[in-house]
Amino acid sequence: MTAARDFIFGPWRAVPVLGVTQILSWGTIFYTPVLMVPLIVADRGWSIAFGMGGFSVGLLTAGLSARYVGRAIDHFGGHVVMTVGSLVGALGLFLIAHAASRTSYIAVWMVLGVAMAANLYDAAFASLGRIFGTAARRPITALTLAGGFASTVSWPATHFLLEALGWRGTYFVYAVLLALVSAPLHALALPRSRYRVDDETPSAQRASSEVLPPHGLPFILVASAFGAYAFVPSGLSAHLLAIFARGGIDAGTVVWIGALFGPAQVGARLIEFAFGRNVHPLPLARFALSALLCAFVMLAIFGISVPAAAAFALMFGGANGLITITRGAVPLALFGATGYGRLMGRLAGPWLAMQAAAPLVMAFVIERTSDPAALALAAGFAAVALTCFVVIRRPGERATGSIGR
Repeated sequence: MTAARDFIFGPWRAVPVLGVTQILSWGTIFYTPVLMVPLIVADRGWSIAFGMGGFSVGLLTAGLSARYVGRAIDHFGGHVVMTVGSLVGALGLFLIAHAASRTSYIAVWMVLGVAMAANLYDAAFASLGRIFGTAARRPITALTLAGGFASTVSWPATHFLLEALGWRGTYFVYAVLLALVSAPLHALALPRSRYRVDDETPSAQRASSEVLPPHGLPFILVASAFGAYAFVPSGLSAHLLAIFARGGIDAGTVVWIGALFGPAQVGARLIEFAFGRNVHPLPLARFALSALLCAFVMLAIFGISVPAAAAFALMFGGANGLITITRGAVPLALFGATGYGRLMGRLAGPWLAMQAAAPLVMAFVIERTSDPAALALAAGFAAVALTCFVVIRRPGERATGSIGR
């Protein structure tokens, strides 16, 4: 068990430090567009499609720059790279209030895309991998518990600030938070230590010696699995509540159903943290995706009703909570801790690109066909992810030729 003093003086202090900065980074950059963009485009006279298109450009930029961020974390450490990322994010949030032209607006979102690559989960996981080595899974799980509250904190805070200060003032406050809270925490409180093989336990050393090369078919399958899954939460977060509303559920109940997602996500992570330390992350990913596909099947069979929609939100939230953990844990378990930051950066590219495209693709399918077709498309991507995880074999099982347990 981790001693309490390790959360203050030891490497485990990375978890509360990154917990705070993850809430700030997700809450100020990633979760704000849904509330801010309608106000920005109304003020500028642009369309909602163009306004949200800037956010998509930011996600694409994050995907393109993620591998370089991961490589830099391997070389310099998260205390350097994430500090720079926080300052870049602060600059982007300050500049977006002054982006009066379409060109400058897109350019600012490209700056914020670099900040997302250097501040969100992939950078945080890479930093934990550099600090803890093959023992990083539990710190990763603990970090996602804090990150799960980002939207819970961000949306009410943003709503309050918008009423008090307007969208420009809100972005200025968020820029100050990144510059004066996140950046100093990354620079001064994030551990600078790097794991050494000699410091690992014998079991961890054995695990690190049984790893796959981070290229070829195993890497392609992992990248494809997470890239395919990225379509699901991104597409559903943009359209699911509207689909439920069009299915006949009143607006107040839809909001209540949507609120179930966060607690289910955090609850699943708590269960994994308490009981899942000896479970390989591959079966965990397969279980999560199987449960999600069952949720899609349930919705298709019973249709959109309050009980079915609530059950879907709970199952979707739980599955997403577990998949977030496996995003950091599966690459670590399969490919080891060496070059983990660069590996996470390579895997972040397809994830972020799919995340950027999903809302637009789902909107196109809904407009041209139907809501059930859009849900079926999301389920199809979940099925692709599950298939990839089923095909992947753990290093110790290659000799027997069996599929991972």
